[in-house]
Amino acid sequence: MPALILATLASPAAMAAQYPHSSVDEVVSAYGYLAEIRMKPYFMRANITYPPQEVVLLATKEEKALELWARNDGDFTFVRSYPISKASGKAGPKLREGDKQVPEGIYRITHLNPNSQFHLSMGLDYPNAYDLMRAAKEGRTNLGGDIYIHGKAQSTGCLAVGDIAVEELFVLVNKVGTHRASVVIAPHDPRREPLDGFADNLPRWAVELYADISQEFAKFPKDDI
Repeated sequence: MPALILATLASPAAMAAQYPHSSVDEVVSAYGYLAEIRMKPYFMRANITYPPQEVVLLATKEEKALELWARNDGDFTFVRSYPISKASGKAGPKLREGDKQVPEGIYRITHLNPNSQFHLSMGLDYPNAYDLMRAAKEGRTNLGGDIYIHGKAQSTGCLAVGDIAVEELFVLVNKVGTHRASVVIAPHDPRREPLDGFADNLPRWAVELYADISQEFAKFPKDDI
């Protein structure tokens, strides 16, 4: 049955239960105080003023980790790491709708979604300019989209980090501004082991993509953690 018809048939009570937050402001009002109480000690230990000027999230599929780095003036400093509860797919970039792959690359957070079926979510700009360029050269269409960092522990191409973590990150990115929040996603941590862009299951251009991802990760030294 088409989604539009299903939405029409759903009762207001059912819709309210599925999407409990009407706005970003309502989310901040509901969760902001406790989220900031939990986060601020990490920023104090990192000697970073809260809220910072800019944040970067480093996600690694194999390690199932999401590192939070932040800065005011100067270099980025490690703040803390969150476990990724679920990330579907395997090593390799997302190529098409329905492949259940978590994208790999350098992305921006485009918007905060208070009305997520996964508690709260933050949208990524997949497919970005690089994804679109590669797809055009290969004649690929229907690349998929709607990739998020969200709560709960379910994933079909997204990064699920649980409700508490997404509350903290949602409130933080709202304070910082989505235009000052980026996300780098890698198959595994290239600071631990080099990324193999020549693997048989990867497209030829993965060599270039993995070089770019590795270069980004190198800006955030593992020794600082």
